[in-house]
Amino acid sequence: MEDSGKLYIVATPIGNLADITHRAIDILKQVDVIAAEDTRHSQKLLQHYQIDTRLISLHDHNESQRAKQLIERMQKGLNVALISDAGTPLISDPGYGLVNQCRAEQLDVIPIPGPCAAITAMCAAGLATDKFRFEGFLPVKEQARQQALELLLEETATCIFYESPRRILDTIKLVGRVLGNERQLVLAKELTKTFETFTSGTAEQIEIWLREEPVRQKGEFVLMIAGMQRDMSNIPQVALSLLKNLMQELPLKKAAAIVAAHYELKKNDLYKIGLDLS
Repeated sequence: MEDSGKLYIVATPIGNLADITHRAIDILKQVDVIAAEDTRHSQKLLQHYQIDTRLISLHDHNESQRAKQLIERMQKGLNVALISDAGTPLISDPGYGLVNQCRAEQLDVIPIPGPCAAITAMCAAGLATDKFRFEGFLPVKEQARQQALELLLEETATCIFYESPRRILDTIKLVGRVLGNERQLVLAKELTKTFETFTSGTAEQIEIWLREEPVRQKGEFVLMIAGMQRDMSNIPQVALSLLKNLMQELPLKKAAAIVAAHYELKKNDLYKIGLDLS
């Protein structure tokens, strides 16, 4: 809408206050209002950069009502910035409802990129980054958490989770029980802060590390789990080569069926391997 205001999705630091872009600072100074997850928390950032734009709250409990109010303001020509407590809004933080409604009303939504804990942790973890799957926070109840992990038993991509201090130890134990103690895990905590730490090992090894010093269970965590490694030792190399070549010309399902018939292998196994190769 030509005369309407815009919604800016502004990423803010996840720890170190220097991790903010010049563009983000300019936008936060220029907009008419900033919607923040926790206004008291965000006020510290704004004061640090001498930003005096008006702050209002937008969190899980008031998002529906607040979104309506903000959209009315934008329709009158006012510009709004959305920030979370840390990192990129909407990534395991409030804001989806607001953005969804803005799109429905054909209002401009403009992303201002910056820090994201999941990406920050992933790029330094030493796990495969060609494919990864962000899962956010696991469910609170143990049975639901277990079911969520069971769905990842055959996932070959690196999986990324956020976790809170009070549940981190139980989650690590559950990962070991459900996914096995062979998987490589990397636990990142306090990213970009003074005591930033990366710890890698099996679930059992990381559980021991967490228990050794109770202070290690404090802070904000990003947990990364290596994907399942398929056993291809029983697949002849010539079959794998043929599968790769056929995948360039045919749908994977058809390519897997041809190779399976030619080498008397299981079509489903080849299909799954093809997914990993694609």
